[in-house]
Amino acid sequence: MKTENNITSTLLFDRIAAILDQARNHIVRTVNSEVVLAYWHIGKEIFEVLQAGEKRTSYGAKLLEDLAEKLLKRYGKGFSATSLKYFRTFYLAYPERLSNIRHPLGDELMETGKGFHPNLSWSHYRALMRVENPAARQFYEEEAVAGGWSKRQLERQIHSLFYERILASKDKKGMLMDARKQDDTTLTPIDVLKDPYVLEFLNLPEVDRLHESVLESAIINNLQHFLLELGRGFSFVARQKRMRLDHEDFYIDLVFYNFHLKCFLLIDLKIGKLTYQDIGQMDGYVRMFEAHYKVEGDNPTIGLVLCSEKNEAVARYSVLNESKQLFAAKYLTYLPSEAELQEELKRERSLIEERK
Repeated sequence: MKTENNITSTLLFDRIAAILDQARNHIVRTVNSEVVLAYWHIGKEIFEVLQAGEKRTSYGAKLLEDLAEKLLKRYGKGFSATSLKYFRTFYLAYPERLSNIRHPLGDELMETGKGFHPNLSWSHYRALMRVENPAARQFYEEEAVAGGWSKRQLERQIHSLFYERILASKDKKGMLMDARKQDDTTLTPIDVLKDPYVLEFLNLPEVDRLHESVLESAIINNLQHFLLELGRGFSFVARQKRMRLDHEDFYIDLVFYNFHLKCFLLIDLKIGKLTYQDIGQMDGYVRMFEAHYKVEGDNPTIGLVLCSEKNEAVARYSVLNESKQLFAAKYLTYLPSEAELQEELKRERSLIEERK
């Protein structure tokens, strides 16, 4: 009897799990599809109005600025004039792609075409529409679907000229198989909600914890309190600060401003081993922050990369070459030393692990 109950329970669980998995996967596909389709339709509307309007460049720019102002007021960020230009470019890259999709306003069915794959997000198509060669663009789109590529993997293949390399290869099939054997990147609902373009589309605020693991969140919480309690002029500015550059979104774990030094401090936490790429990435963050957020009177921005491993902690300040003399002469008076930070990281991780 007990065995029969166990079998029944297992079968019931499997059926319910299948229902939930299917529903969650459907949510992912639906969100991707709706965002992509909406932006295609918007791009088409803008293209047709601009085509029918005046031929002056200033006319189109003014129209987009006025439209962006109204959309931003009603729907929030994500609809700047630059974004509207991308929607138009998207339509121009795929003018005949929709199949049996009714216009949102109930107009006639679109011409028969291939349509957009629901597994590819707006982030994927932003990368694809920058590929000028239509054959290459189609190749990357098909392989992104076949290989389950994330946006980052897709961009890596584009930047490495995978299409051109495969054309020149004698083992095309082997190269394709290798590219499709990369890490599993199946999208989950949380992955979709992390996508800043989806958050903008739905006019939802970004939530810090969407971009952090449980361990990262706990350590970042403690670091935030640690710096504020030092009493050396630190003021909290932002957590998971997003910066967008060249169609790419970057997140800085913590941003502080020091009133004594009159400069920003950017902190990036890594769970795992410190790499040269991590330091280089922080240098890039510092340059981006200097270009977009530093104001007159501020001293040079500095970065701090923290790595927490199971039994080791590493702290490295990242200072641009032109700021190194100032850093050594003045900044170190107010900043915690790398040794202090390493000890704090070890202590906090140990406490967090004990509480598990």
